[in-house]
Amino acid sequence: MPTYIILLRWTQQGIADIKNGPARLDAAKQAFQARGAEIKAHYLVMGQYDLVSIVEAPDDETLAKLVLSVGSLGSVSSETLRAFTEDEYRQIVTALP
Repeated sequence: MPTYIILLRWTQQGIADIKNGPARLDAAKQAFQARGAEIKAHYLVMGQYDLVSIVEAPDDETLAKLVLSVGSLGSVSSETLRAFTEDEYRQIVTALP
């Protein structure tokens, strides 16, 4: 399954309701599982972003729907990166002409 790194920032709404953040994460985990995806790891970070999630999903379309659904709730904005494992990286580079 493809891996994705999702960089998240709290919106004003999200930070104002920060005490419900863990419940929102639990709801997101359930929503992801219902669509065959999984939040493998979730981190609170310091710096330009507030949170980082490592996610596996069946495909880009599934992940896009999930990220749009979470974003539409108004608590976070996100940036999604498609991540390639070391093995995938090696295959890609080896296949170069």
